[in-house]
Amino acid sequence: MDLPRHFVIRESGHRIHNPFSPEKLGILGRALRLTPGTSALDLASGSGEMLCTWARDHGLTGTGVDISTAFTAAAQARVAELGVADRVRFVHGDAAGHVADEPVDLAACIGATWIGNGVAGTVELLQRSLRPGGLMLIGEPYWRLDPPDQQTVEANHTSNKDDFRALPELLEQFGDLGYDVVEMVLADQDSWDRYAGAQWLSIRRWLDENPDDELAESMRAELREGPARYARFRREYLGWGVFALMRR
Repeated sequence: MDLPRHFVIRESGHRIHNPFSPEKLGILGRALRLTPGTSALDLASGSGEMLCTWARDHGLTGTGVDISTAFTAAAQARVAELGVADRVRFVHGDAAGHVADEPVDLAACIGATWIGNGVAGTVELLQRSLRPGGLMLIGEPYWRLDPPDQQTVEANHTSNKDDFRALPELLEQFGDLGYDVVEMVLADQDSWDRYAGAQWLSIRRWLDENPDDELAESMRAELREGPARYARFRREYLGWGVFALMRR
C-alpha cells in the first residue's frame, strides 16, 4: 500500500503537496482562530506540514494518515525538527474510510477528495470524525476559467469537465450538502508556480541520479513537455483553495 513511484519522485522536494505556499498555510491557520489543545485529524496528510506547523504555532494536537511511506517518513522527520512529538503523530495507512477513535475539533482533507470519491463523499467521511460544532477543512480545485476544449480538461488530470466546478458553484455545493462556508484561503498563480516548479526541479535531480531507472524515459518526457503544458492548460484555468465548513 503506497503511492506510485512517479508521484513520489515528482513531489520529493515538497513539504506541502498542493499549490499552497507556507505563507498561505500560515494565513489559514490564523484565520481559523485555532486555540491550544484543538484536536485534529488530517486525512491524506502528506508530509505533515499543516499539523506540524499548526502544532508549533497554535498548540494544535492531532493525527495524520497518509498512504505514502515516503511522505509519512518525511512527516515524522518534520515532527522531530519542529519539536512537536508530544502533540502530533503520523500513521502510514489508507485514509479512505479512516475514522478517528474519538471525535475531533477539526477534520481535514486537503487536496485529496478522491479518498471519498469526490467532495460529497469526503465531507461525509470527515463528518464521522468531527465533534458537534467542529470545523471541517476541504482542499479542492475549481475552474478559474471555463476550459475551452477537452484537451484543456484532460491536461488538468480529469476526463470530465464537470469533475470540477467554478468557484461559486463549489461554494454552493457545500451549502447543498448542509454546511456553512466560514472561511477560505485560495491559491494564486504564484502558488501554482512554486508547486509546479518544485516538481520540475525534483524530476531533473532524480534523473541526474537515476539515468537508467525504468521510469527515466517517462520522467524525461514529463520534464520536457511539462512546463509548457502547465503554462498553456493549468496556470490560467485551474484554481485551488482550502474551504472551512461548519455543519448547519
